[in-house]
Amino acid sequence: MSWYNEAIFYHIYPLGLCGAPKQNEYTTPVHRLNTLLPWINHIKEIGCTALYIGPLFESVGHGYETTDYKKLDSRLGTNEDLTAFVKACHEKGIKVIFDGVFNHTGRDFFAFKDIQKNREHSQYLNWYCNINFWGNNEYNDGFSYDNWGGYNLLVKLNQQNSEVQNYICDVIRYWVSEFDVDGIRLDAADVLDFDFMRALRRTAEEVKPDFWLMGEVIHGDYSRWVNGETLHSVTNYALHKALYSGHNDHNYFEIAHTVKYLQNMGNLDLYNFVDNHDVERIYTKLSNKAHFNPVHVLLYTLPGVPSIYYGSEFGIEGRKERSSDDSLRPALVLADYADAKETNPCTALVAALGKIRQNTPALSYGSYAELQLTNRQFAFARDLDGVRVVVTVNNDDNDAWMNLPAGNASEYVGTLTGQKVSVEGERINVCVHANSGEIWVPAGDMPEYTPVKVEVKEKAVKESVKEEAPAVEETAVAEETTVAEKTSATKTEEKETASESTDVNTISTATKETAATEEKVTEASEKSTAKEPVKVDPNKAPEEMTVEELQAAILAKMASNGPVTDQMKKTVDDNIWHDSLVNWLKSFR
Repeated sequence: MSWYNEAIFYHIYPLGLCGAPKQNEYTTPVHRLNTLLPWINHIKEIGCTALYIGPLFESVGHGYETTDYKKLDSRLGTNEDLTAFVKACHEKGIKVIFDGVFNHTGRDFFAFKDIQKNREHSQYLNWYCNINFWGNNEYNDGFSYDNWGGYNLLVKLNQQNSEVQNYICDVIRYWVSEFDVDGIRLDAADVLDFDFMRALRRTAEEVKPDFWLMGEVIHGDYSRWVNGETLHSVTNYALHKALYSGHNDHNYFEIAHTVKYLQNMGNLDLYNFVDNHDVERIYTKLSNKAHFNPVHVLLYTLPGVPSIYYGSEFGIEGRKERSSDDSLRPALVLADYADAKETNPCTALVAALGKIRQNTPALSYGSYAELQLTNRQFAFARDLDGVRVVVTVNNDDNDAWMNLPAGNASEYVGTLTGQKVSVEGERINVCVHANSGEIWVPAGDMPEYTPVKVEVKEKAVKESVKEEAPAVEETAVAEETTVAEKTSATKTEEKETASESTDVNTISTATKETAATEEKVTEASEKSTAKEPVKVDPNKAPEEMTVEELQAAILAKMASNGPVTDQMKKTVDDNIWHDSLVNWLKSFR
């Protein structure tokens, strides 16, 4: 096993956290990266053992339009600053991975500048995809080219070009020799060439033992990217979505189904998260802020590698805006949160979970077994070398009792509350408090933990929900409340249907009634927004399809595998990136 199998990540977007200017003037370096040195102790104190930080290198604006892969962005400082920062992390036992933006460069990158100057005679003409001197663009270059996401600011590299491959592999060697980095998160990995990724994997195995490659992949069969030839891990967007919507909808079936869906891909060690620099903060997304507790218990205990995005351990807000991601990437002053571990329930929970995860090997390496499942209660086991760890979560406003199969122990202890229960008939009978979770370990077999009382005040919850919900969502909230009331009326019946290994397709009559109610609400709200169906030519190659055709083809593939939910439709509609949709469609087998 490697360090990343046991890692707990902390994720920093440095240009935002440091409060750097939005545009790079390429002036004298400003040593803002040094202001992050105090954060290293904080990262360690809340139980994180690895740091994903990036983008870091010289760029035009947000960092993903690279100008120079071998120079720290001058808004952050100098290469010496970055070397010292990584060294300080290593001294605290924290591994470090950088953002690798290798799918595209910025327009100020030397190879692109040469094409602008020398045009058809440039030696770098084949470094980019589809340079066309019969075309033009909004910059009036007198030529056109492929880009990422429709943005000509991001010029797509020709990753099949051996010179490009060799250059990027040399960049990785430089990062290791100069900064001693431990791995790379590959930006836009879902549109990277697979032979290119194989070259990166060979380089990773060359430069450093256990050098980790993790890719940004939104959709598809993750095993296409995670295997012995390409990447070690990818971003687990499937679980990310399930964790927040499964709580907002009081639907643990969605989370349990997602875990089974991921396990069917193989034994993949995926990068789990509840928010990052591209999506809204989890505290903003949750309808009931008290669900911060069970969401994070699941983040730290389900199969995969957990990650915390900077500031979310404090329960800060962050809403995605149409024209800017600035609110997701704020400047923070650590001194403002000096006593958060003692006074902030969100921080206390994250710190406790970090300690528990580090001292409970079953949470990193143990097998997964579902034990009990209803809409509002969920229990599973992580088994390793004869030791069973039991995880219980409850998204209901009332306490719930669960009777669960235990391991070979006489007594279990709840690591968050300190509650102890005896094993009777190889089972434990435990109380899971309202809107909370617990991790049960055999007493005596695991380190004892100081119980941490983690709760969100009811008044704060009600006020935050009332103040933060946008006006356009008021109707949806009212409809959701009606559904929740109907679900609550059938709570007793749901409990009676719980079993040790409930199949996700075996839903109680009460659950079916709730689903039917939800379906009617959704149907009524969507009548005015229904789209005309798009016809797809089955003989047409994915690369030749329009965005609308790709979306329709993906939905058709989904429908052939089972029911397509409204959320699944929304996820497809929200993806408007042609390359990503092409890869998503190809991922269906």
